[in-house]
Amino acid sequence: MTSTAPTVLIVPGLRDHVPEHWQTLLAATLPRVVSVAPLEQDKLSCAARVDAIERALATIEGRVIIVAHSAGAMMVAHWAARGPAREILGALLAAPADLETSMPAGYPTLGTLSDHGWLPIPRGALPFPSIVAASSNDPLTHLDRARGLAKAWGSRFVELGEVGHLNPASGYGEWPQAKEFIHELS
Repeated sequence: MTSTAPTVLIVPGLRDHVPEHWQTLLAATLPRVVSVAPLEQDKLSCAARVDAIERALATIEGRVIIVAHSAGAMMVAHWAARGPAREILGALLAAPADLETSMPAGYPTLGTLSDHGWLPIPRGALPFPSIVAASSNDPLTHLDRARGLAKAWGSRFVELGEVGHLNPASGYGEWPQAKEFIHELS
């Protein structure tokens, strides 16, 4: 194994980068990190989000681990379904948002998500090792749906307990367990 640490690619959800979010805080502690840049236009376009992943990956030399949260996990699934042109060491897919089920007020509707290319969620096996870490009380994904996505993607499934959507609204800034999962994927 190469002694150079892999680069971690941060793939946030639809709300993009939030200063107090665990992904943002994690990025500040890693030796090699690239974050997918927020979109200036077509913010709900799945294709535009997947293209943003591709642009971010193009800036990285060497080994890559993807760390995605919420709809970011769906972006990674859509990106992988395209047949990625580069090798990925692994992916941490935390609190994946079930975009096929109606979400609470303030989130896009199923019709809007469908119109912007998010549905259906790809169910093919991911071409790299992955961990789906899910909450037992996530308002955006029922645990059985997260477990089903993990199975379809060929991911190791980890139930985190009652951590909500694993975001600042659920009481999460720092999430130290993310580093453990990154180490496992290295």
